[in-house]
Amino acid sequence: MTKHTETAGQYPVIPLRTEVQLPGHVGPLEIGREASVRAIEAATRDDNLIVIIPQKNPAVRDPGQRDLHEVGVRAEIVQVVKHSPGRFTCVMRFLERVHIDTLVATEPFLVASVSPLVSTSTVGADELLKVTSKVRDYLVAVVTDAQAKESKSAEGKEPRGELTRAQVQAIIDPDKLVDAAVPYLELERDDLTTLLIETDTMKRLERIIPSLERQATVLRLKADIGAELEGESSRTHRERVLRDRMRQIQEELGEQDDNAEIDELRKKIEDSKMSDEVRAVAKKQLARMSQMASSSPEYNIARTYVENLLEIPWNVTTEDRLDVSAARAILEAEHSGLEKVKRRILEFLAVRKLAPNKHGPILLLVGPPGVGKTSLGRSIASSLGRKYVRISLGGVRDEAEIRGHRRTYIGALPGRIVAGLKKAGSMNPVFVLDEIDKLAADMRGDPAAAMLEVLDPEQNKDFVDHYVEVPVDLSKVMFICTANQLDTISQPLLDRMEMVELSGYTTLEKLAIAKNHLLPKQLGEHGIGKDQLQLDDDALEDVIHSYTREAGVRNLEREIAAVCRGAAVKVAEGATSVHVTKPMLEELLGPPRHVSDAAERKPEVGVITGLAWTPVGGDIMFIEARIYPGKGDIRLTGQMGDVMKESATAAVSWVRANAVRLGIDPDKIANSDLHIHLPQGAIKKDGPSAGVALACAVASVFSRRPIRNDVAITGEIDLRGHSLPVGGIKEKVIAAHRAGIKIVFLPERNRKDVLEIPEEVRNDLDIRFATKIDDALNVALADAPTPTEPEPAIPPPTAPSRGSMPDRLPS
Repeated sequence: MTKHTETAGQYPVIPLRTEVQLPGHVGPLEIGREASVRAIEAATRDDNLIVIIPQKNPAVRDPGQRDLHEVGVRAEIVQVVKHSPGRFTCVMRFLERVHIDTLVATEPFLVASVSPLVSTSTVGADELLKVTSKVRDYLVAVVTDAQAKESKSAEGKEPRGELTRAQVQAIIDPDKLVDAAVPYLELERDDLTTLLIETDTMKRLERIIPSLERQATVLRLKADIGAELEGESSRTHRERVLRDRMRQIQEELGEQDDNAEIDELRKKIEDSKMSDEVRAVAKKQLARMSQMASSSPEYNIARTYVENLLEIPWNVTTEDRLDVSAARAILEAEHSGLEKVKRRILEFLAVRKLAPNKHGPILLLVGPPGVGKTSLGRSIASSLGRKYVRISLGGVRDEAEIRGHRRTYIGALPGRIVAGLKKAGSMNPVFVLDEIDKLAADMRGDPAAAMLEVLDPEQNKDFVDHYVEVPVDLSKVMFICTANQLDTISQPLLDRMEMVELSGYTTLEKLAIAKNHLLPKQLGEHGIGKDQLQLDDDALEDVIHSYTREAGVRNLEREIAAVCRGAAVKVAEGATSVHVTKPMLEELLGPPRHVSDAAERKPEVGVITGLAWTPVGGDIMFIEARIYPGKGDIRLTGQMGDVMKESATAAVSWVRANAVRLGIDPDKIANSDLHIHLPQGAIKKDGPSAGVALACAVASVFSRRPIRNDVAITGEIDLRGHSLPVGGIKEKVIAAHRAGIKIVFLPERNRKDVLEIPEEVRNDLDIRFATKIDDALNVALADAPTPTEPEPAIPPPTAPSRGSMPDRLPS
C-alpha cells in the first residue's frame, strides 16, 4: 500500500451529484460522465490519487468551481472495473479531507489545486476529550452489534464499515472518529455535506451524537429485553415486560405524544355520560391504538371513531319548558293560523308535564309550499326550549346518508341522524326532516327504508348507525317531517307518523302574516324605517288578490319586497316617507296578474265550475261540454286520467237514464256526439270528485239550460245519482272563496269537514250539501238567463242498422 504524506498539490477531480463521501473507509463509486472517466484514466496513469468533491446542485451536468463545495476528499484508486465503454466502477480508499483552492483546468477533465484542511475547536481540550470519549463508547456499542449480526448470518448484508471494537478504541483523533462513525449512521445528504465541510471538530462531534446515542440506546434496551425475557416463564409477565420496554423505547425515541393522546382520550371517555356498553367499545379501540404506530392508517381510523363517539351527547338532554301558556304565546307570535298544529304541540306539552317519560311524537306536516311547515319546526323548538336541527332529504338517494358508512371505507362518517345529534349537543332536540316525500332510491339502497327504524317509536330507542355500531337512543327526539304530498311516501313509513294537514291560508290569515311578519322583515332587509313606508290594508289585500294566486305566502313576500324596492327608490331620491295606496300598486307592481275567475264568466250552457285538490293547495277547474251531430259518441280531452274518464262515462249514463225526467229528448242524445273538455290541457287531471259537476254539465248541454257562474260543485257520483264524499274539502272551499264563488255544493257526507274551514270563509260562502245530483241541478240550472247562441242542428233519428249501437259509450 502506498503511503501518502504530502497532501498539497494538483489532482484530477470527480464531482459527485448525489453522493457525499468522507474519509476513513473503502467503497465503490459508479463513474459514467465522460469527464470523470478521463479523470480516472489520468489518475491511473500517474499515482492513482484523485479528489472527490460533492456538487452543490445535483442537477448541474457540467459543474464549474462555483458549483462545487470548497472541501473534498483525497482518495486512492484501489481497483477499476470496466463494465462498458465509458462506464466504470472504481473501488477507492478515501484518505483525508482537503481544501479546494482553485480549479486549474476544466478540459478534458477537472483538475484542482488543493491544500490540507486545518481543523479548529471552539472548546478546551478537556471538554473535547470528554465528548470524544462519549462518542467512542457509543461507536464501540454500534460496531460490536454490527459484528455480532455478521457472525450470526452467513447470508447477511455486507458490513457498513471495516472497523473492529479494538480499532475504534484505538482512535484518538476526534475528526477520524467522526469519519469512522459515518458509515454506521443513517444520515441525509445535507447532514453528510455539513460533516464534510465543517472545520470545527466539536460541532462535527455534536452533529453525530444524537444518531449514535439513539442507536446505542435501542441496542441497550433490546439487550435488556432479551435478557429479561429469557428468564420469564409467565406469558402475562412477559407481556407486561414487553409493554414496559415499549414505553421506555417510545420515551427514548420521543414518541410520548401518542401515549399522551391516548391518555387524554381515555380521560374523556371516563368523564363522558356514555353507557357502559359504549364505554367498553371505546376502551377497546384505545387498546388497539396503544399497539399501533401513530403513523399507521388504522391508528387514525380508530382515533377518528373514538372522537366521534365522544362527540355524541350521550344521556345529555335539555330541560323542556312545560309552560303551556308561554308556549302558546310563542307559537301565536311567530305563526298566524295553523291551529291544528299548534293544538297538537300544546297537547304534547300537557302530556309531557303529566308523564315526563313519554316518547317524543313523530309528526308529519303535509301541505302546499309556502305555508310555513319548515319554519314551524323552529318555532316548536323555541316554544319547548329544545335545540333545533334540520336536515333536507330532498334528492337523497343513498341509504348511507341516513345510516352512515361502515368504517372499512376510506373517509367513512356517521349518517345524518347521528351528525344531527352531535350538532345539537343533546339527545332530545326538535329534529326537522324536510321534504321527506322527495326521498329517492337507486342501486345504493332505499333511504326511505332506512327511515323506518328512525321513525318507529318501538325501535328507535336502539337505532344503530353503520359507522357508530352501538345503539343510539332516539326515543327522546321530537321528529317533525314535512311533505307536499303523500303519494310518494311508502305506506309503512307513512304508518309510523302522525299526519297533520296544513291547507292554504285564507285572505285574513295572509293579511295578518303580511302585516306582522313579511312587511317588517322586508323593511329591515331594504333598510327602510317603519315610519318611512306605510302600506294600506286595502292595498295589501289587493296585492293578495290581484298579484298572487297561491296557497302559501312566498309570492306574497316577493311582491311586498317589490313594493319596498319601489319605496326605497323614492326615499333615496329625497322623500321622507312613502304612503302606498291601492291606486299606486299598478305603478309599483305593474298591471294586476289575476282577476276573479268567476267574475270573468257569464252563465253558459255546458260550462260549470268544479273544485280540485293539488299538492300546492286547492284550485277551481272549469268543465266544458258541447254537442254536435253524430252517433252518440263521447270525446274526452284535457289530460283526463282513467278515474276521471270513468266519472265522465258514469255522468253521461246517468243523464241518459234520466233524460225524460230532465226534459231531454232521448233521440237528441242518440244522434249527438258529446265532447267534454277540461281547459289547461298541459296539466294532468284525475280523481272521482268531478262526477257531480260532469253530470250537471252534460245535463245542461242537452237541455240547453245555462249554468250559474257563481256556483262550484264537488262530489263523486254513482249510477243511482248519489253524491258521494270526497277529500280535500278545506283546500277546495278556500280555492272557491279565493276565486269569487258564492255558492259551493258539497256531498252531504262531507258536512263534518266543514268545521275545519276557517270561519271567515264559511261566513262569506253559501255552503250547501247535496245527497243526490238533483240537489245541485235544481240550483245550478235555476234562475239562469236564456242562452243567446243557437242550438246546434240535430238531424231526425234514423232507424239503426242491424248490429249498430248509436248510443254506445267509448271504451
